[in-house]
Amino acid sequence: MNTTFDALWVAEQPDGSFTRTVVRRSTDDLPPGDLLIRVAYSSLNYKDALSAAGNRGVTRTYPHTPGIDAAGVVVESAVDEFKAGDEVIVIGYDLGMNTPGGFGGYIRVPARWVVRRPAGLNLRESMVIGTAGFTAAQCGDALVQHGVDSGEVLVTGATGGVGSIAVALLSKLGMTVVAATGKPSAAGYLHSLGAATVIARGDVDDRSGKPLLRERWAGVVDTVGGNMLATALKATRYGGVVAACGHVASPSLELTVYPFILRGVKLLGIDSVNLPIAARRVLWERLASAWKLDVLAQIARDVALADLNPEIDAILRGQQQGRVVLAHTLV
Repeated sequence: MNTTFDALWVAEQPDGSFTRTVVRRSTDDLPPGDLLIRVAYSSLNYKDALSAAGNRGVTRTYPHTPGIDAAGVVVESAVDEFKAGDEVIVIGYDLGMNTPGGFGGYIRVPARWVVRRPAGLNLRESMVIGTAGFTAAQCGDALVQHGVDSGEVLVTGATGGVGSIAVALLSKLGMTVVAATGKPSAAGYLHSLGAATVIARGDVDDRSGKPLLRERWAGVVDTVGGNMLATALKATRYGGVVAACGHVASPSLELTVYPFILRGVKLLGIDSVNLPIAARRVLWERLASAWKLDVLAQIARDVALADLNPEIDAILRGQQQGRVVLAHTLV
């Protein structure tokens, strides 16, 4: 089968700059793989924006089509596990990093990357969740597994993709969510997702140099990294749990060992890229059933491929709120 489709094309120019255009591609241009999938929806994540900006820590070789998330329909299958017509989800692994991703109308990938769409979610809802929401669910699962069931739980970067879904999910799980944001105007939005309290970003960005702060947090979902993560760790209660999943502020972490050896705080790293497929299936089923969020519609908005560029610029500037879903059906 040879079909042409639209795709975002990120190319390096002779002066070292990068351009983003929508071009016509062919399925013959895609790499080998077990499944050819017609992409119905993708979503915009911070890693996609880095790839689209030419960040070689994410994407080694250009030109390239980003999109670390994709949901769509199997067109061709070389394995018995999937057949043409199956609705599937692909997030993580190498999709959109060095393998052409969901910002194109078709992808070709190994079957071991693919999860069948759970019955409780449609394809669009799965991309409202996407990598960001799936990461939030991993964080929520980590807190639950480590016994966080009372007290205040802090979510940093709360208006972003991971943060928005973390606020909604942790609230659904019965936790008292404190949402930290640098956007005062977003307080109403965060309360509507389930935040009990909204605080300013500066309130969880301590610069005093103290090795420990007053105990407050039973748990933390940190999407930011850097000093905000250090501040959260220093203010976490005895035996509390901090799930770290982002580094948009900084990958560095400067603090003493005191939170760990004096308060028994647990720092858990959350990785959605290489999570084994069996664990993915379990979490997707949970997100489609007991953990399904009523607020998915208000968290996300759809854009067409032709309108994706300003959204990429916005997320790079830290201005995205909620989730942006790329709807190939709008093209």
